[in-house]
Amino acid sequence: MAERAISTVPGAVLALLAAALASQLALKALEPRPAASAADLPQAPPTAALRLASLGEPIAAANLLSLYLQAFDTQPGISIPFQDLDYDRVEDWLIRILELDPPGQYPLLMASQIYSQVPDETKQRQMLDLAYRQFLLDPNRRWRWLAHAAIMAKHRLNDPGLALRYARAINQHATSTEVPHWAKQMHIFVLEDMGEHETAKILLGGLLASGAITDAHEAHFLTERLKALEPVERSSKSSDSRLRHRRGD
Repeated sequence: MAERAISTVPGAVLALLAAALASQLALKALEPRPAASAADLPQAPPTAALRLASLGEPIAAANLLSLYLQAFDTQPGISIPFQDLDYDRVEDWLIRILELDPPGQYPLLMASQIYSQVPDETKQRQMLDLAYRQFLLDPNRRWRWLAHAAIMAKHRLNDPGLALRYARAINQHATSTEVPHWAKQMHIFVLEDMGEHETAKILLGGLLASGAITDAHEAHFLTERLKALEPVERSSKSSDSRLRHRRGD
C-alpha cells in the first residue's frame, strides 16, 4: 500500500492528534514523582543465613551487601535522605557485614563518616556508639574509627565527656605498636580542653618520662605542650587561692 503524504491529512485530524499528544504530556507531567519510604529498607537476614548464601565466599558477600546498603538511598528517580532511614536496621546491616568480614573496615567508615553526618543527634550518637562497641571487639584494627568518633563527639555533639570516654578507650585497649601515638594521646588533649590541666600535665609528663616517645619531633611538640600547661596551671591555682581568700577559707 502506498504511503500518503502528511499534507493530504485533513487539518482537523492533525489538530486532534496534536491536542491528544499535548494532553498526554500534560498528564505525565502532573503525575506524582515515585516515592519511597525509609521503612522499605528490609531487616538484615541472620548471619548464619548470609554465610550459607555466600557459598563459602563471605568476604565477597560482605562487599555486595555494603554496595546494596550504600545504594539503597538512591534508586531510579528516588532519593531517600539518610536521616529518614530506619537506623536500627542500618545498624543491623552494618553489623552483619562486619560479622561476614571481621577485618573489613568499610562498614565502620560508613557508620562514622557517612551515616553519622545526618542532622539528628540521636542517630549521630547511635552510629558513634556502634563504632565504640565494634572497636572493643578488635581495638588494634578499628581504633581509627573510634578516633573519628571522639572528634565528632567533641566538635559536632559538643560532648567532651563522651569524647574523653572514646579517647581513653583507645589509650587503654589499642595496644599495638602500629597504633600511632597521637591516637593514644587524644585523651590528654581532651582533658586539657576540658580544663583538667593538672591531670593533663601529669599524664603528659609521665608519657615523656616513660621513653615511649622516640620520634624527636613528636617529643619536642609534647614537651612544648607540657611547658604551655605550667603557666595555665599556676594561673588556675592562683585564681583558686584568691577565691578562697575572699571566702575567708
